[in-house]
Amino acid sequence: MPRPPLWQPGPGEIQPDVKRRAVELVAALGAWPPGGQGTEAARARVAALGLPPALADAAGPLAPAAAEASLEVIVAQYGGILEDSASVLVVCRQWTRGPDGSVAEGGTTVDVRLSRAEPRWTVTELHPGVAGPAAAAPPPAVARVLAEPRIELPPEAAADLRSGTVHDSVLEAMLRLAGPYTLSVSVVRTGHPLDVFGTTRPSDHPLGRAFDVWRIDGLAVVDPGTSRQLVESFMRDAAAAGSYNVGGPVAIPGAGNRFFTDDTHHDHCHVGFNH
Repeated sequence: MPRPPLWQPGPGEIQPDVKRRAVELVAALGAWPPGGQGTEAARARVAALGLPPALADAAGPLAPAAAEASLEVIVAQYGGILEDSASVLVVCRQWTRGPDGSVAEGGTTVDVRLSRAEPRWTVTELHPGVAGPAAAAPPPAVARVLAEPRIELPPEAAADLRSGTVHDSVLEAMLRLAGPYTLSVSVVRTGHPLDVFGTTRPSDHPLGRAFDVWRIDGLAVVDPGTSRQLVESFMRDAAAAGSYNVGGPVAIPGAGNRFFTDDTHHDHCHVGFNH
């Protein structure tokens, strides 16, 4: 079984311990040694973090029936960060060992909700994503995206594409951007909040009309060492690929433009479509 180290926030993070808190919980729920399966054992691991043990009851796909599990957090990205509340999208790859000793690989994206508390923020709820089943005949562009080595997709995002619920505008933009860039995608549909965090405005993600990129050419968007020129270039090219709503850590001025920046998007680029 792989034993990846626990994900840690790097340079440039806003409220890094909020992400660390969310990752600790997901790791406690999604990984266990031989014999550590089951809700009661998971409740004990959650309680050891100083969090409500009942959170284990919402683990869903993070806690399959397996004698042993290992978890890699690929990235922890904000779904929203406000003064007293946050959503952290914990993007995971998971390995589980079956009764016959075989190892299966999968993964999910977990929307972890937190609220400000002392000495550390606390988790109030979690929503593990469950992508739909694979479509019998997904759009032709799906196979092209999945086969493109310059597009890196975590398990849940790949499942979203296979489900046939992602708009062609998203698929074509990914392929177009993969010409000049290598894209590390974090979230497409599943696992993202239904509404733009802190509002009642529906997000484009659950509608299959958006994707987020956390790394460009192998360089994390959040890292202050990553060229702002590279990030701005990517955002402009995303707009040129048809996105009406491009978010990121760079403020790009212009009358009636399609760009925005805020604390939530300091760690990734959002590429959204209205059709």
